[in-house]
Amino acid sequence: MANKVLVETSARHVHLSEDHIAILFGEGATLTHKKDLSQPGQFACEERVTVVGPKKSIPNVIILGPARPATQVEISLTDARTLGVEAPVRESGDVAGSGKCKIVGPCGEVEIEEGVITAKRHIHLTPADAEAFGVADKEVVSVKIESEGRSLLFGDVVCRVSPKFAAAMHIDTDEANAACAFGTCYGEIVK
Repeated sequence: MANKVLVETSARHVHLSEDHIAILFGEGATLTHKKDLSQPGQFACEERVTVVGPKKSIPNVIILGPARPATQVEISLTDARTLGVEAPVRESGDVAGSGKCKIVGPCGEVEIEEGVITAKRHIHLTPADAEAFGVADKEVVSVKIESEGRSLLFGDVVCRVSPKFAAAMHIDTDEANAACAFGTCYGEIVK
């Protein structure tokens, strides 16, 4: 499918540092692999946490592994309003000055002063995929999703290129609902 990329919904999730894993799940705890994700080396974990904001909490939030250098909470803008937290739209890892929250696990809790974001919509591509699509790392494109009654053109989609990636566009649940992008869905890259 020329210029078509798989579109996946990235629901709310948490990435944890080793220190925070120990606080939330106990000293010596490790994340338990549940299932592989589309990006090589990334996996969903058996463990869950509760994300707490000033207004409400969201229980049973999935953790994605492996552990990261810094804890990061990725939520939709609807989740941010529900929790009462700031969640600026950012690329993963760009957490300086972002929102704060409390994360509660079975053995403890941590307050993060920054790290809550709404992930900027993006496309993971290998260098070969990027060449085939005619895009470069950090290039911003649009992606058209055709659906029954809710077709949508998403702008401001950043291309992220690395040999460690697999081709897939990631949107959050708000975006997926807006475009009726359910099940196996493909989008067309528009430059």
